[in-house]
Amino acid sequence: MAEHLKLFIAGEWTDGTGDEAYDVTSPVTGEHIYTVPKASSADIDRAITAAREATAEMRHWTAFERAEMCLRIYDLWQQRIEDVARILTLEQGKPFKAEAIDDIAESGDYFQIAAEDVKRLAGEVIPTTERNRRMFTVHRPVGVWATITPWNFPVMIPMEYVGPGLATGNALIVKPPEFTCWALLEMAKVFEEAGVPAGAISIIPGGGDIGEALVTHRGVDAVGFTGSSATGARIVSKMGLKRSIMEMSGNGPTVVAADADIEKAAEAAVYGTYYNAGQVCVATERLIVVDEVHDAFVDAAMAAAEDVTLGDPFDDATNLGPLNNEATAAKMDRHIADARERGAEVLTGGGRRTGLPTDLYYEFTIIDDVPEDSMVSQEESFGPVLPILRARDDEDAVGIANRTRLGLQAAVFTNDLTKAFYYADRIRSGTVIVNDSTDTWETFQPFGGAAGTDTGWGRQRVHEFTDLQTIVLSLRDE
Repeated sequence: MAEHLKLFIAGEWTDGTGDEAYDVTSPVTGEHIYTVPKASSADIDRAITAAREATAEMRHWTAFERAEMCLRIYDLWQQRIEDVARILTLEQGKPFKAEAIDDIAESGDYFQIAAEDVKRLAGEVIPTTERNRRMFTVHRPVGVWATITPWNFPVMIPMEYVGPGLATGNALIVKPPEFTCWALLEMAKVFEEAGVPAGAISIIPGGGDIGEALVTHRGVDAVGFTGSSATGARIVSKMGLKRSIMEMSGNGPTVVAADADIEKAAEAAVYGTYYNAGQVCVATERLIVVDEVHDAFVDAAMAAAEDVTLGDPFDDATNLGPLNNEATAAKMDRHIADARERGAEVLTGGGRRTGLPTDLYYEFTIIDDVPEDSMVSQEESFGPVLPILRARDDEDAVGIANRTRLGLQAAVFTNDLTKAFYYADRIRSGTVIVNDSTDTWETFQPFGGAAGTDTGWGRQRVHEFTDLQTIVLSLRDE
């Protein structure tokens, strides 16, 4: 029986004041799994009004009081991990044992990290030219954030904003996609139990119209966005001069140099392609291999692909579940067809697996001799496809890697330290990883793009959620 979800607005569960709803089916089973109300403009106004009241209250809390609240959230989070992970698998499609449990567990870590960081969020005393003047800085919350988050990590990515946002005294209104909001709404019960002020967190699922209403609202001070570059560009054009954090698409190149450990490179590339069915902004989107080791790499990648098991994500043996939605699957269809038409060779996979509950189960795919101007090379595929491009030498590989507008995270495989720095110095990417998958991630990692993909995150995310205020005191003359 399908669930009837409610919106979480101003600390209350509500059906809202609108008269529309979204019906959502599972990419795993094809069954109707829940209905969620569509918020009205009045619901959005209510959430923003409550958010302004909450941040006005929390800005006067000490850093230690906000840290204690975040640690309560973290502790309560641990009690719900497996139950919510099952929901996440059902609505998103990622394998339960291989991915979903760790996904939910790591999502809670952002509260523990933020609690530690905010207690050390210090200002500084600044020298002045006057003997009777004192000058120092403090961090203030920005205010009300509208956060627009995607469907590939529908709990973790919102918590990247909510953890440091709450720790610094901000209020956040989260808009997840309507078709991946159940796990997030389930976790909102933790905020209630932890005593988070009403209005400090609201969760309003929906499409682009809900997002636009939030980012253009005069009561919103800042916008956080994770998603595609095309949507990010529209948000930037709509939001005006609001503060923002924008984390967008990637087209991650992995370069395999002539001296690389070929087996290790192949295993990392295959993992970076199938993890979360390739639906990751730092997935291995392009594999650039130097001609000298091309054939050896292809053989190693084909061998590594034998360990990929597509199927029911609730089966412990599965490490590749279905794609989340038809739009992504259709993009895979287009990219593979285009590559074939341009002369590339599909070595394994290449289409949707039949005989499963939905047609979103996409075969792990390796394509060789991919032309650089093909769609699968130029665009973010966001699916389990490994396109292999040839490079003459290191210089040519750098050139291919840099011919993208989406320089988020790159990888290079080499056993030569000098060559590793050669690539790191020349590839335009927010992160360059040496001898590991582009899909390598740490919660403490600074994360940002180059070549137009985003503004990114610093090492201490709490800084991103504060305004720096300078206080100047003029003392009495002695």
